[in-house]
Amino acid sequence: MTSAAAKLDVARLNAFYGPIQILFDVGFSVGRGEVVALLGRNGAGKSTTFKSLMGLVDRREGEIRFEDAEISRQPTYEIARRGLGYVPEDRRVFGELTVEENLEVGRQPARDGVTTWTPERLYALFPNLAEMRRRPGGQMSGGEQQMLTISRTLMGNPSLVLLDEPSEGLAPKIIEQMADAILAMKREGLGILLSEQNLHFARLISDRAYILEKGRIRFSGTIAELEANTAVRDQYLAV
Repeated sequence: MTSAAAKLDVARLNAFYGPIQILFDVGFSVGRGEVVALLGRNGAGKSTTFKSLMGLVDRREGEIRFEDAEISRQPTYEIARRGLGYVPEDRRVFGELTVEENLEVGRQPARDGVTTWTPERLYALFPNLAEMRRRPGGQMSGGEQQMLTISRTLMGNPSLVLLDEPSEGLAPKIIEQMADAILAMKREGLGILLSEQNLHFARLISDRAYILEKGRIRFSGTIAELEANTAVRDQYLAV
């Protein structure tokens, strides 16, 4: 499904690590204020898809249009400057820097038509962080680090964010907080592409879903359509 108002529109994306091809003609879109889930088992190619969008694979082919600009040949730093935010699966907070300092690392100028995030706005989004502004990132729990990583990315004032497995390894209470925060980001008009194995979590926040299996898109549709398709869920998502 391709939206005329898509902030991110990907077509025929192929990705390689050395001579090994991981993605095969992958295509999808994400619109303004839309949460789209990229679902699949471990090893399906979800993280590689995100890295391909950011230019972090050995080689990529195909078309990647972001904010009406072709970015498939642009370097990672230029893609980030254009307003495509990336929250990696392994979080990568700066362990010796405080919460406040981690946020400053991600700061970029305000963008026209995009929500401008400040530390105070982020503390309202993630109240846990407000209580530990001067705590080093390395002394935080996994859930707190996930909140910090997302907040650091938002300090770049992106128009679209890639969230790679945001619920992985988190306690149920933190997962609920994460879902509330993502819905709040959506209300601000932020487009979100979410990589997930947790179908229940994806159901709570997503408008549409794609299923990736062995580097190929096997399903695309609304969350309601996925809910109604037991055969697809059993074939591609069941453990």
